Amino acid sequence: METLYVVKIGGNIIDNEAKLADFLQSFAALPGNKVLVHGGGKLATQLAEKMEVPQTMVDGRRITDAETLKIVTMVYAGDINKRVVASLQSHGCNAIGLTGADGNAILAHKRDKGGIDYGFAGDVDAVNAALLHALLSLKMTVVLAPITHNGHGQLLNTNADTIAQETAKGLSSHYNVQLIYSFEKSGVLLDANDDNTVISTIHPAYYEALKAEQKIFAGMIPKLDNAFAAIRSGVEKVIIGKAEELPALIAGTAGTSIVHE
Repeated sequence: METLYVVKIGGNIIDNEAKLADFLQSFAALPGNKVLVHGGGKLATQLAEKMEVPQTMVDGRRITDAETLKIVTMVYAGDINKRVVASLQSHGCNAIGLTGADGNAILAHKRDKGGIDYGFAGDVDAVNAALLHALLSLKMTVVLAPITHNGHGQLLNTNADTIAQETAKGLSSHYNVQLIYSFEKSGVLLDANDDNTVISTIHPAYYEALKAEQKIFAGMIPKLDNAFAAIRSGVEKVIIGKAEELPALIAGTAGTSIVHE
């Protein structure tokens, strides 16, 4: 099977025009099949402030009321998504930007309250792998915004990390999928304050040992649990590292690779 790169970029890159431009140039240069999933950054919050729409965050998650949903849809699916697509086109990378509603790409449901009402926040039910595979077969690069739908006309604000993971899992029957999470750290670190302590490779047994010895800082454990969930669901490899080091992440000379064994 051919290789597919599913790359997720976070708000720290979206919010920095120079870093985003450099990243997109590196991403466009990646050979073969690729999907880009982007987060939203601070732009939605800034627009909400200008429009005087109050924003509520609980444990780092945005409460998406009806007015906020309009704002995040405008910013994520509109401004950010189309600027990313246009930039990729400028580098000779033929890209198409989608939300989950386009082509029924990603179906989701409104998150169960569980004591907290997150409003119009969505959890993924299904990824339309056939659609994405068809677009990739046309040598298109797919750029996914973190907006999904429920099949009944309702748009939903959905976590970009989750979209990346579910997309990688959904396409793993068509490709050898490598899922790349790019964030502000150089990878999984033995010392959270020292970027020179990157663990180059983690397999399941080593992960359990690291947790037992409390050598992984707590904030990284959910990311790694999700990474191993993706591996168990057919994803070939998960790579965690800095967006600025994308070519080296792909080459295996930077970041942390999460592997089967």
